Amino acid sequence: MRIPRIYTDSPLTEGQVAALDDNAAQHVGRVLRMQPGQELLLFNGDGQDFPATITSAGKKQVEVQLGSPTANTTESPLEIVLGQTLSKGDRMDYAVQKAVEMGVTRIVPLTTERCEVRLKGDREDKRLRHWQSVAISAAEQCGRARVPKILPVMTVDEWFERTGDCDLRLVLHHRTEQSLTALNKPVRIALMIGPEGGLSGDEIAAAEHAGFLPVALGPRVLRTETAPVAAMALCQWLWGDFGG
Repeated sequence: MRIPRIYTDSPLTEGQVAALDDNAAQHVGRVLRMQPGQELLLFNGDGQDFPATITSAGKKQVEVQLGSPTANTTESPLEIVLGQTLSKGDRMDYAVQKAVEMGVTRIVPLTTERCEVRLKGDREDKRLRHWQSVAISAAEQCGRARVPKILPVMTVDEWFERTGDCDLRLVLHHRTEQSLTALNKPVRIALMIGPEGGLSGDEIAAAEHAGFLPVALGPRVLRTETAPVAAMALCQWLWGDFGG
């Protein structure tokens, strides 16, 4: 049986008896229905995995005994910051989940001219918490050492300002002949994904003016939730840890 990996935002120390935080305790006790004596792996984003044995378990509270940590080496040397235009339904969830599996560093939800989703106030806060939960679950499943942060929703102009530290900035645009394979190896990438209707001509022009390079992944038009997965897989193959 596979040992579950559980994320906690609490400090972890070898040998300590620790109570899991509420979300982790509910998942272990209520969803997985684990019992005392069973094992799991805890991680909190510090790059280490802590083996743990459950000492007591209920539906609301779970305590564990921590063992010796081991270094987790699943993080890619390539940093990818994803600017993902908001989309309806489960499409945004899919984009977040698969981006985490592909090794994204952080995710910025974007509002663009043709974006059909508008979030404000409590609704925005609720969706951000939900997407962060999706990212946590994806990191637990795929074995990552760190959980990518979901940043607050930004406009296109705010996104341009926040990506100045990236040495390669890309905007996906199917009406260009520029491909990823012709580019030099970067260390930190900003990747901008448009909505279902695509970015407007003005937005693409603004992105280019801000230093973004339009690139195409091939002759077919990809959906907004498919494009980041395909793009990051290629980036990891060319410059990251996919072995290209």
